Amino acid sequence: MRILVQKFGGTSVADSERRIQAATKVSEAVSKGYSPVVVVSAIGRFGDPYATDTFIKMATSIYSEVPKRELDLLMSCGEIISGVVMVSTLQSLGLEAILLTGGQAGIITNNCFGDAKIIRIEPDRILKHLEEGKIVIVTGFQGITEDGQITTLGRGGSDTTAAAIGVALNAEAIDIYTDVEGIMTADPRIVEEAKILDVVTYNDISNLAHQGAKVIHPRAVEIAMQKNIPLRIKCTFSDAPGTLVTNMQPDMAEGSDLIGDRIITGIAHTPNLTQIKLNIENEDSKPQAVKKVFKGMALADINVDFISVQQDKILYTVRDELGDKAVNILKNMGFEPEALPNCAKIALVGGGIADVPGVMANIVETLADNGVEILQSADSHTTIWVLVKKEHMITAVKSLHNRFQLDK
Repeated sequence: MRILVQKFGGTSVADSERRIQAATKVSEAVSKGYSPVVVVSAIGRFGDPYATDTFIKMATSIYSEVPKRELDLLMSCGEIISGVVMVSTLQSLGLEAILLTGGQAGIITNNCFGDAKIIRIEPDRILKHLEEGKIVIVTGFQGITEDGQITTLGRGGSDTTAAAIGVALNAEAIDIYTDVEGIMTADPRIVEEAKILDVVTYNDISNLAHQGAKVIHPRAVEIAMQKNIPLRIKCTFSDAPGTLVTNMQPDMAEGSDLIGDRIITGIAHTPNLTQIKLNIENEDSKPQAVKKVFKGMALADINVDFISVQQDKILYTVRDELGDKAVNILKNMGFEPEALPNCAKIALVGGGIADVPGVMANIVETLADNGVEILQSADSHTTIWVLVKKEHMITAVKSLHNRFQLDK
């Protein structure tokens, strides 16, 4: 049995016309000899009547602190509605389909409501229905605990569902359908010349996703990578080939660039960050000061990023909406923090960065020539990050995209 997992996001199932287009993709898979497992997200986005964020707003507008267990019950409804409608759409095309909730599909999670992690998948029920010739629709974004509690998998959870099912079923491929034609070298809303990547490695797309690219959730990439199952990012509304995510290099046309020859694969960005700066030069014990700072952030449930611990200072970022909270906590601990809101992190990702001289020099020169001040920087063997003022974000992304010729 040739199993293909197909995941359709909220915009792909937002109305009857789009659902027909999605169902046509499923029908085409059947005609090619595949046994499809279809993962669906909730219908539409915030403001649409059955979108997840609409459900959340409905409950939290009454009382802001809705228990996470009950919120998961509510949020799971969106995918169930979407799944039933997709079954109906497929049946209208003469295709037999059956809907399974995350729990019915055997997705067992821990009990971390709102951001549950998959412990294992028991795929027997999915396989049974596939062997009966049915198309199996699975509600994305949700699972069930060992004791029967419904959980959700956090933002991007439907991607995670698709990847986990693909691995559990040893699928030939996992197709992630969205409203764009593939993964691009930068956000096309910022860089008009951004190019669709034909092929990208698991590591590069995972890094891009972690750094702000929103086409696929990084956890989904990491799961698919466990068994080297190819991910394909495609558009529901076109026949474009999309982007193949894999560790295996496909046959390339003569003269084509190899994945490994690219210095930079793509550029991602994260806006609305506050840089926190602490002078610890006069602290009696610098290690204890560092420990105190980050323990305080953790206890306040403040996620920190872009951390730089130096001999005389500590630098890190938090989301803008948490900036004032972070500053107040630090002041209560006896520190005198400096906060710079409205910053943006730019990430240049590519396996070719490692051991290539001059990459950082090109970044610094390009940004300086375009009047962009670097507030902070860091690097790894696959990524270089720079922090800039948000007002310079678009200029930074455009100029770096041009400097590294990512439109070629």
